[in-house]
Amino acid sequence: MIETVTKLFEDTPNAVQQAATNSDSSLKVGLVAIGAGLAAIGCLGTGIGQGFAAGKAAEAVGRNPEAVSKIRTMLILGDGIAETAAIYAFVIAILILFVLK
Repeated sequence: MIETVTKLFEDTPNAVQQAATNSDSSLKVGLVAIGAGLAAIGCLGTGIGQGFAAGKAAEAVGRNPEAVSKIRTMLILGDGIAETAAIYAFVIAILILFVLK
């Protein structure tokens, strides 16, 4: 038991030195992960916006059932335009993660 504890204390300076030399790379990995997370926040706004749009479209159809085709067309067009922002944010997050290693 004493030999194991002694061995542990002998190896501690080597482990600390190795951790100090690897700290730059781990800092870079952490900052890259934070950057990718910030880029992915764009997906959050898109989801909220699409939810509001779908709710308002359902409300509009409830008020005026004859205009279903026009409302559906505008909803799909608006969702398609809004979804491009989420796709761009997702692509940027993926690029940050895999290109900036």
